[in-house]
Amino acid sequence: MENSIPALLPRGRGRQFLLYGDSCSGVPGGVHEKTFASVNAVVRRLQPQPEFILFLGDEIIGLTPDAESLRGQWHHWLETEMAWLNRETTLLWHTTGNHTTYDAMSEAVFRDVVNPPENGPSGQAGLSYFVRRDELLLVFVHTSWSGLGGEGHLETQWLETTLSKHKDARHKFVLGHHPVFPVNGFSGSYQREIGHEHTGPFWDILVNGGGLAYVCSHILAFDVQVHRGVLQICTAGAGTAHRMPEGVEYLHCVQAALDEEGLRYQVLDVDGVVRERLEWPLRLADALQWEELPLGETDALFSGQLKGGRIAELKLKGRTATVGVATAQTIFSAFSPGSIAALWLGLRGPKQTLTVIVHREPGRSPSYWLGPDLPASENFDIHVAFSPDMGPGGVLYRYHNDLQWSSFRATTATGLERLDWPPGWSIGHGQSGKSDCPYLGSSLSVGISMR
Repeated sequence: MENSIPALLPRGRGRQFLLYGDSCSGVPGGVHEKTFASVNAVVRRLQPQPEFILFLGDEIIGLTPDAESLRGQWHHWLETEMAWLNRETTLLWHTTGNHTTYDAMSEAVFRDVVNPPENGPSGQAGLSYFVRRDELLLVFVHTSWSGLGGEGHLETQWLETTLSKHKDARHKFVLGHHPVFPVNGFSGSYQREIGHEHTGPFWDILVNGGGLAYVCSHILAFDVQVHRGVLQICTAGAGTAHRMPEGVEYLHCVQAALDEEGLRYQVLDVDGVVRERLEWPLRLADALQWEELPLGETDALFSGQLKGGRIAELKLKGRTATVGVATAQTIFSAFSPGSIAALWLGLRGPKQTLTVIVHREPGRSPSYWLGPDLPASENFDIHVAFSPDMGPGGVLYRYHNDLQWSSFRATTATGLERLDWPPGWSIGHGQSGKSDCPYLGSSLSVGISMR
């Protein structure tokens, strides 16, 4: 096929598939029809075509009180806008969404026109459901169930039971419309994310049930982050014409491959250009890849941008300062002479919160990433990784005896993908000498692995 785009393929036994969501179309000549078509034009260029497509909700603009008008939008979306899709060779599964299932009437229309499996919990047949394909389990949850209060509300007992019954599945994806964790700083219970009272129990179920990822949409962006080893992948670029935020996010689809080694994906814009990519899980460093950094100022071991899947990982060990210390304490700083440190890692505040500060542009406020609080007067052994391919979610931490990564909390829409690592490093104090934000604990050591 001329102008084709090579799809990522499994490395051996596995699956290759497509993720996208939020086209908000279904109206002939509507504002989002052309943008949705531009994304579909990229999907059609993929070779080979995906085995299946997972659409994360808000296919149509919806939000009408008239059932026949709603059915008409669905008909146009399925029979005209998606007429190019060969559904005998590429299966298409859907989640519910706030534009498509916003009351009991629209839920009934969704069940009728989408006709998903009816194996969900009581009262949610055809809204929440699961699909099992050999080693892969897909569980679709309804994050706007009218039976629990509408948008942002969801049932969790059935999810827990389903994951338990299928614990033999090698790969488990849970899919829903609303994020669980904020994306790009857009936050708000029931509107931007699921209700905050559901966050902890829902994520516990994913972690304890062996989930690989929660895939969602709703925030008009692409974003990936990880919490306690489980990915949250947000893809909402299928055609809705505005972005969150404008000028940073872009229309896109996500082509993915899954195999025994893990998950790989590439995020394609409307020109077919790969804008973001990831291989998960992250490769662990072996003993020979670590280098101990001396305390004080030193020349950087590398400078410039991390590209092509490379990551930098720091291994931090030491003992925290006593109770009552709240000043900023430097662990690692990367700087150029005469400029504020481009990257600063240390402890801040009375809870001695592990914090990353990035200065991207002179004269502009920095971006902050907040990690765990480290208890006073205690030993710590923690790893911090910088993975630019993950965008804002690519500042991660894990404890040395735990292989589960978590993303630092952030409110920025961009990560370290454009950070030029400067030529000077400082360990244990800031760039201006020993009196500049010194580390006030003891036994600090910092190792680095580049790979």
